[in-house]
Amino acid sequence: MEPRVAELKQKIEDTLCPFGFEVYPFQVAWYNELLPPAFHLSLPGPTLAFLILSTPAMFDQALKPFLQSCHLKPLTDPVDQCVAYHLSRVKESLPELQIEVIADYEVHPNRRPKILAQTAAHVAGAAYYYQRQDVEADPWGTKHISGVCVHPRFGGWFAIRGVVLLPGIEVPDLLPRKPHDCVPTRADRIALLEGFNFHWRDWTYRDAVTPQERYSEEQKAYFSTPPSQRLALLGLTQASEEPSSPSPDIPFITLTKKSQNPSRATRSWLSPRVSPPSSPGP
Repeated sequence: MEPRVAELKQKIEDTLCPFGFEVYPFQVAWYNELLPPAFHLSLPGPTLAFLILSTPAMFDQALKPFLQSCHLKPLTDPVDQCVAYHLSRVKESLPELQIEVIADYEVHPNRRPKILAQTAAHVAGAAYYYQRQDVEADPWGTKHISGVCVHPRFGGWFAIRGVVLLPGIEVPDLLPRKPHDCVPTRADRIALLEGFNFHWRDWTYRDAVTPQERYSEEQKAYFSTPPSQRLALLGLTQASEEPSSPSPDIPFITLTKKSQNPSRATRSWLSPRVSPPSSPGP
């Protein structure tokens, strides 16, 4: 790896990895080459970018401390806001650089995604993007079959969170890193894609490879809960607006713990594990 890429990767990892994230460099050209022009990133091909994903450890190492300590504004999705907070710290850690962050959920005004996260994960070598085209003589006829990424160490127990783009930093000599083909057989690929498309609620497709770590039961419960009910699951309520909001247009909204006799299970949601997992979501 080029020294400049290795140096920047290390700085970003120092910021993110203690909180359950992983970082993978890639060239914009590798991403654009796989997609039609409408989805291209409008940067020179050799521009350096980093793919950011979260591992099972993110829930305890990032989300719980974030909910304990932060004001959320305006209140939308706690996980997305937690990830956005940590990605903003990447910008703060590299103030001398121009940095653009695109979260996996961001869209253009016409609703077209700003980044096709699974394609980015594949070209960065982070996770193999299995698609219908990867199954010879597939059995699905006219059915629509969506693809899914599999991580070599976490299987499906991870989430792609976005990309960090560094306009002005070009790395034409960066060598591509192929993703590990961890589901190599036709039968296993069929089982993976059918599990993801038709039985995703039972979580089993995520075990396409034996993972080093899975989501905890509380993490599975959180991601299985409809977004409108997740604050209650966390034992939180939405408080009134703070009078000292720095902007009249974007008030702070504070999350507070419920005061009426929370159960032990509820309290545990905001208590990081005594022994965090050694390996760093939906």
